[in-house]
Amino acid sequence: MEKEVVAMLLAGGRGTRLGLLTDDIAKPAVPFGGKYRIIDFTLSNCANSGINTIGVLTQYRPMTLNSYIGIGSSWDLDKTMDENGDGVTILPPYINKDGGQWYSGTANSIFQNIEYIDQHNPKYVLILSGDHIYRMNYQGLIDHHKEMQADATISVLRVPWEEANRFGIMNTDEDGKIVEFQEKPEKPKNNQASMGIYVFDWKVLREQLIEDEKKEDSSHDFGKDIIPQLLGKNKKLYAYNFSGYWKDVGTVNSYWEANMDLLSKDFILDLFDRKWVFRSENYKVAPKYVGEHAEIHRALISDGCKILGEVDTTVIFPEVFVGEQTRIIESVIMPKVRIGENVLIEKTIIGEGTIIEDGVKLLKDPKDEITVIPHQSRIVLSEDSPKGYEIRRRGDA
Repeated sequence: MEKEVVAMLLAGGRGTRLGLLTDDIAKPAVPFGGKYRIIDFTLSNCANSGINTIGVLTQYRPMTLNSYIGIGSSWDLDKTMDENGDGVTILPPYINKDGGQWYSGTANSIFQNIEYIDQHNPKYVLILSGDHIYRMNYQGLIDHHKEMQADATISVLRVPWEEANRFGIMNTDEDGKIVEFQEKPEKPKNNQASMGIYVFDWKVLREQLIEDEKKEDSSHDFGKDIIPQLLGKNKKLYAYNFSGYWKDVGTVNSYWEANMDLLSKDFILDLFDRKWVFRSENYKVAPKYVGEHAEIHRALISDGCKILGEVDTTVIFPEVFVGEQTRIIESVIMPKVRIGENVLIEKTIIGEGTIIEDGVKLLKDPKDEITVIPHQSRIVLSEDSPKGYEIRRRGDA
């Protein structure tokens, strides 16, 4: 059945800059914001925008992500199967009669799934990333693409000038037509940064993907290859200006900052807007409990938690226990963490399933770096350590 729009969600990245947080899971599956995973925001945007045919491309350590997404029921995307939509389809690399290979770039991952897109015969293909935190109605982007009769439309965001060299920069004329693309330039000509969100006419993109795949010197990437190639052919590429909240949580610092943004009194990204619900897996756990002597200041605390100490400017995921006389400041505590009594935690990300014994002090780093504790750790007091504690894997003696 012909579809107007098919979305392809790139979710196979390892996320090496997130360090210990992605040792065991793909970046889009990393817990975020107290009850979500990073990919929830893109999938929720799709559901809220009426995009109901979505291919999710997975690769690095996909088990958690694949299981989490399932058939898309957490985002009501499974219901679209009877409503002229196919919901969510997981698309890992595969082997056919001609062989197979891992996805070797963002463009190559779409090339390897041309058959999936062709079966829907779409007019447009929406390319998305599974590792950004933002709220966006994709219909506005698609409508702009149609209005400009573009071959490709790229969503752009004004970024601080000092950060512009970290992004692909779009130089446009007065009508918003892209005349030049600079990939992470040393001296950017403007600060219109690509968000990695694209709409293409499928016939144009399909032809370019096939051509690019034959180039031995290509990295098969949208920013480095496909966009410059289309510009070189004088195709009509336009920028779509986005002005809302958007965060690439590709580093430990940006991940921590994005969690702290949720605690802003200005609700930079409003999780409580019933007109645009961010959906996630439903945790079937008990209500949270706040003890008699507990203190909570500016925090997100999920169900299943038992809080007996003090929590300040912190995001806490489900089923976390915080002992008496314990203080947690400017931190992110992932699910099923158990924190003992008389513990101090400052500016730290605690991995899922970690146990912190009584009396441990995780003090703010002197250089103001974010401390990261790996998933499934045990933190014990240690007189031999300069920090006063030792990190072990759970189960070790």
